[in-house]
Amino acid sequence: MKNSNNKRGRNLCLLAMLALLCIGGAELTALYFFNRPLYTQITEPVLRSVQAAQTAACTAARELADAATACGTYTADKLSAWGEACAETWERLTAPSPDDLPDRQEAGDPELLSDQTITDPAVTEMEIRDGLEVLTGGIVPVVYFNQGEEPWASQLYGSDPISGYGCGPAAMAMAVSSMTETFSDPAQMAQWAVKHGHWAKGNGSYLSIVNGAAEAFGLTPASISELTVEAIQDALLSNQMLVALMGPGHFTKNGHFILLRGTTLSGSVLVADPNSRERSLMEWDPQLILNELSSNTANGGPLWVLSDGTLS
Repeated sequence: MKNSNNKRGRNLCLLAMLALLCIGGAELTALYFFNRPLYTQITEPVLRSVQAAQTAACTAARELADAATACGTYTADKLSAWGEACAETWERLTAPSPDDLPDRQEAGDPELLSDQTITDPAVTEMEIRDGLEVLTGGIVPVVYFNQGEEPWASQLYGSDPISGYGCGPAAMAMAVSSMTETFSDPAQMAQWAVKHGHWAKGNGSYLSIVNGAAEAFGLTPASISELTVEAIQDALLSNQMLVALMGPGHFTKNGHFILLRGTTLSGSVLVADPNSRERSLMEWDPQLILNELSSNTANGGPLWVLSDGTLS
């Protein structure tokens, strides 16, 4: 009789667990379609933990294969093949759906050429401070990096060149180096982004790089839900910096990360464009920037505000 009760109890526990899994799966599915940022926030830590465990397992398999080769045993080839298959399987399982891919962030000439001229140096200019190039005139002096220049242009962002696809790491390196006590250049930020799952092979960066890098390096990110001129100016006048993912227009043909770093007395916006010194020294109509923002709303995009307790 006791065994029967135990078996019945186990069956009830299994049914309860199955019900919870079904309910949880249904809720996650709903979040995927109706609240993608919350879905990403819930699932991303789990995926990263699984990825880390899988990577460790594949690394161990390759190390075993190397050891077997050194010993001259016949299992080396089998272990090596298993390690490669492990990596390939993981890549297939974790490949993002087309909806999750960011706008292709490939550096090049923008879709539209500006007829503006470089602004008066009294408003903004490029200076050398402590061996670094700095843009003046914004909420804080911005350490400037151009993704197409050495020593980082030829370095890799995952398997892609920083010069072509590194606007995300370059923009976040500028923000971190300017707003915190930590220095990071585009190559260092690219390595961090790859390690933490923000690199999108052949596309640039997932939009998660903004929140991820900001939080990791001591900044507070927030999405701007009301995309208005007033919202941009209020944020800039409150000593905050903005990250903008631009769509086709005066900054890119596809997708491109820039910083909004200040506002002028006339209401124009100053930017830091990691793909153009000239555009970084021009004044921009905030409405033009709003009109050319990407339509991608993943991870709080296309416009984020970064704040630091020391900038108030």
